[in-house]
Amino acid sequence: MNLQKQTEIVALNDSISNLELTTSKKGISASLVEGDNGIQITCFSEVSHDDVNLHFQIIRLPKQIYVWIGCNTAKFGHLYAAGPSLSNSAVAVTCLLGGTSDNTGSGIARRLVMKTGLNIIVACNIPKNSPMLEAEAEKKLMEKLIRLGYAKPKSQALSSQ
Repeated sequence: MNLQKQTEIVALNDSISNLELTTSKKGISASLVEGDNGIQITCFSEVSHDDVNLHFQIIRLPKQIYVWIGCNTAKFGHLYAAGPSLSNSAVAVTCLLGGTSDNTGSGIARRLVMKTGLNIIVACNIPKNSPMLEAEAEKKLMEKLIRLGYAKPKSQALSSQ
């Protein structure tokens, strides 16, 4: 076996040993922390009140978070980038892929920046006219971000200001 293949096998074994799987009544969650570079990948699925399958992937990179929210399928959806602006407390959001008529992901991206203070990339395929499903997906996502330590709960955020 050549050195490159041995290196790949060692890297794969290290990644697998860092993989954490958890199950609950709400679904399955998988997390992977990659060494010293600070990359953490978390995937989980939950069922909404309307029996819609919501799938999430969170990739925590240094100074930014990538989020994918899938609704019933693994379709990528529209892609938005958001970040804190240099002036006051405004947030800048732009659509990178997809049309501008569907702004479901842009609202989520904007609110995530306000709650985390980080740059956010959001890919979202929640149906356009489903505000209740969007709110529920965002709530489940924020709960997970708080548990992972990427965002503060409302009570802590208000008291630290």
